[in-house]
Amino acid sequence: MVSVVRSTIINAPVEAVWRAVRDFNDHDKWHPVVADSVIEDGKAADQIGCVRRFHLQDGSELREQLLKLCDRTHSFTYCILSSPIPLIGYVATLTLKPVTDGSRTFWDWRSTFRTPPGREAELAEMVGKNVYEGGFEAIRAIVEAKAAPTARATTSRATAAAPPSAAAIAGQGIVISRHGGPEALRWQRIEALPPGPGEVRLRHTAVGLNYIDVYVRTGFYPLLTPPGVPGMEAAGEVIDVGPGVVNIMPGDRVAYACPPVGAYAQVRTMKADQLVVLPQEIDDQTAAAAMLKGMTAEYLLRRTHRVKRGDTVVVHAAAGGAGMLLCQWARHIGARVIGTVSSEDKARLAREAGCDFPIVTRGQDFVAAVNDITGGKGADVIYDGIGGETLLKSLDALAMRGHLVSYGPAAGPVAPLDLSLLSRKSATLSRPVLFHYTADPADLRDISSNLFEMIRRGAVRVPINQRYPLAEAARAHADLEARRTTGATVLVP
Repeated sequence: MVSVVRSTIINAPVEAVWRAVRDFNDHDKWHPVVADSVIEDGKAADQIGCVRRFHLQDGSELREQLLKLCDRTHSFTYCILSSPIPLIGYVATLTLKPVTDGSRTFWDWRSTFRTPPGREAELAEMVGKNVYEGGFEAIRAIVEAKAAPTARATTSRATAAAPPSAAAIAGQGIVISRHGGPEALRWQRIEALPPGPGEVRLRHTAVGLNYIDVYVRTGFYPLLTPPGVPGMEAAGEVIDVGPGVVNIMPGDRVAYACPPVGAYAQVRTMKADQLVVLPQEIDDQTAAAAMLKGMTAEYLLRRTHRVKRGDTVVVHAAAGGAGMLLCQWARHIGARVIGTVSSEDKARLAREAGCDFPIVTRGQDFVAAVNDITGGKGADVIYDGIGGETLLKSLDALAMRGHLVSYGPAAGPVAPLDLSLLSRKSATLSRPVLFHYTADPADLRDISSNLFEMIRRGAVRVPINQRYPLAEAARAHADLEARRTTGATVLVP
């Protein structure tokens, strides 16, 4: 799935810009690539479901349908019904927001679509540059000329939003004063400093719990020097933004899953380029539960090893947060899914998540079970988030030229591996890290858009089976380490 996002600031009030773009049949009056346009069947141009048929300057004919229009939020959503340009499943949303000073407008224009293989970059560039940026400049020329006095009065101001408050915002958060057990997590007062250049300050509404938080707490992963706030995944609302931030505005609902740590807090300040704006259909708790585990499932299944229909996939810890998402997504692709779990109750959960063959490892050898299920062939790919002895055993459950993907050591560090062991099956071993796949903001938007689309379509459900007050993070960590949790867990500030 291709995701295209463009935004700009127009030096005119939001009402003026909205009047210029609201009419679904007026784009031929302002957009440079549109030659003529008509609404089919005599419907009104603001009637939901109406279809506009128009020609581009080169004579190409397109048909687009209005799906949503809201005067309160100054936004509309539309889709392409037919086009000679292969933008498959194209859905776009145009949103206007007033900049804090009231005299300028933030314009966000975004879309998702599929393309024929190999044309992703070409068509994304065409949509972003010719359609969106071309539209920005055309409307800017029209409305800024009418709003010239206002524009002249604001040219010396920042182009994104009014300056943030210079004061720190106080709140509560979990602080690690020393590395150790769950008791090292203490609820105490924290502050969120004003955002600097490229930063935003946000108020968290939901925080995700992940096993990496345990590694940070114990010091196994050196991502926090005490005292400090742990946590790498959350959703919330933007309070204010720093200089240079134009793609995110105060009031936006956003989510993230990335270092540096600091999510276990009511408020925080962080870099804007690792945030994604949440679609209306994705609520905050779902986002906080899904970002890290869901984007992990996306890159493991689509990038580290591209699973295809008919593949045999083994998912260790199939009833865990990441495991359940991996099972659902792999099943949706058309793979045969084998999962390992520690109890019959978890086997039931894994089966409900799309696992065809849940293997209860207490009292059963998963290697023998995998080979039995596959008729001795083994698995094409094994996703191992457990580590320890499980990783070495997994080599014996691989098919010839199989791929073993180790994405986390929940059971402890992996002993040094003799690479000659891989030669027995010409096997491939990978140790990927999510944050290497999402470090580029464009990749982050692509991966998160694919995840949100899977959730929208119902292909992936995000079961939030536990919720704890953020102040009780110590209890949540204890339950996670004792394997008393299933699915996703959310901490509520």
